[in-house]
Amino acid sequence: MIEGTTQTASKRVINGWAMYDWANSVYNLVITTTFFPIYFLAVTNGNGTHEVSFLGRKFVNSSLYDYILAVAYLIIALSYPILTSIADTRGNKKNFMRFFCYLGALGSSSLFFFKSDTLGFGIIGFMLAAMGFVGSLVFYNAFLPEIAAPEDRDRISARGFSFGYIGSVIMQMVGFALVVFMSDQGLATRITFLLVGIWWFGFAQITFARLPNAKVKAKAKGNIFKDGFAEIKKVYNQITHLPVLKRFLRGFFFYSMGVQTVMLAATIFGSKLLKLPDTKLIITVVIIQLVAILGAWGMSRLSAIFGNLKVLLGVIIFWICICLLAFYTAGIVENGYSAEYYFYGLAALVGLVMGGIQSLSRSTYSKLMPETKDTASFFSYYDFTEKVAIVIGIFIFGYIEEITGNMKNSILSLIIFFAIGFFWLFTALQKQGKLKLVTES
Repeated sequence: MIEGTTQTASKRVINGWAMYDWANSVYNLVITTTFFPIYFLAVTNGNGTHEVSFLGRKFVNSSLYDYILAVAYLIIALSYPILTSIADTRGNKKNFMRFFCYLGALGSSSLFFFKSDTLGFGIIGFMLAAMGFVGSLVFYNAFLPEIAAPEDRDRISARGFSFGYIGSVIMQMVGFALVVFMSDQGLATRITFLLVGIWWFGFAQITFARLPNAKVKAKAKGNIFKDGFAEIKKVYNQITHLPVLKRFLRGFFFYSMGVQTVMLAATIFGSKLLKLPDTKLIITVVIIQLVAILGAWGMSRLSAIFGNLKVLLGVIIFWICICLLAFYTAGIVENGYSAEYYFYGLAALVGLVMGGIQSLSRSTYSKLMPETKDTASFFSYYDFTEKVAIVIGIFIFGYIEEITGNMKNSILSLIIFFAIGFFWLFTALQKQGKLKLVTES
């Protein structure tokens, strides 16, 4: 249990917190998942060669996309210890969350100016948007244990993801309408990028108005850089003495490599490998989001019946099956057959478990955390774990494609990640059962 609340906040505060998912999820869906990957591949196509020159080197365009994301996530992950230490010692989580929100919204809107002759500008804008997105999430997540009692965290965490999916689908449909009805599809896509930034900035104001202000703490002394990493080391030392949480985080690290890489690379997989039309890809992603709303809700209900760790283990097995089906689908394409409907089936399966595993992972961590007031530091460690996993996962995915020349081979690495994650999560479940027996006896 987290020190600071034993009673869930008012509905107004809870919905205000969830509205940030509504605000920032448009970046994750509209830019990262749908429109930007398609637009990036089109702009960097290199007259059909799929190669692009950047920083004096030629890259496979889809691999360059993966590397850009990896660098952005690495920069923000390395900044987490410092930022969250400042937030916890000075009580200004909301101010940092606001800063990264505005950074992400600005980066998203700046993509309006991204064309084939402004590649560097587009990459910088994309990196700023990604950094703003992941940077604000650590502070957003840290509010969960402060506004929700332990027994309500699964439900409220799922509500946040559900709000995000609904909001992002609405923005997705606006972008889709622009692409369909405007004669210049490139301009329509860039207008969509601009609208994402405006949406993110605008709806986040509801969250900032409703979330409680932290109490101003005494002026902290010392070097913020040294203290920041000392804080993350302190969290690490506490976790090493918590056997269930320690094993859960190891499993979370590896299965996050798989989950996040699938989410970030799915559209490129459909566009480049399966050569699906852009409009069909956009519709497919909308379907994924709609299915994900039911998935997040259903998984929170299952966790109440079977327990969080058991449900997560089942979901990881489900993810492994998805990867095997994706590998099989890529093989069908290599043999000269259409795999369009296989992709739609994969998309529905991904949607079913995409939001649920993220929501349940977040709430599971908040339940396993020790009693503490330093929620931002603990969630910094959680997000640091996830973002480093993304860096490794997406880099390996892109690198394997670049050296083998086939994205199909990259899919195999995801299966390995999920298998290792399953192993560690299973040991966490076993340790939890043993500790429960000792406590009862």
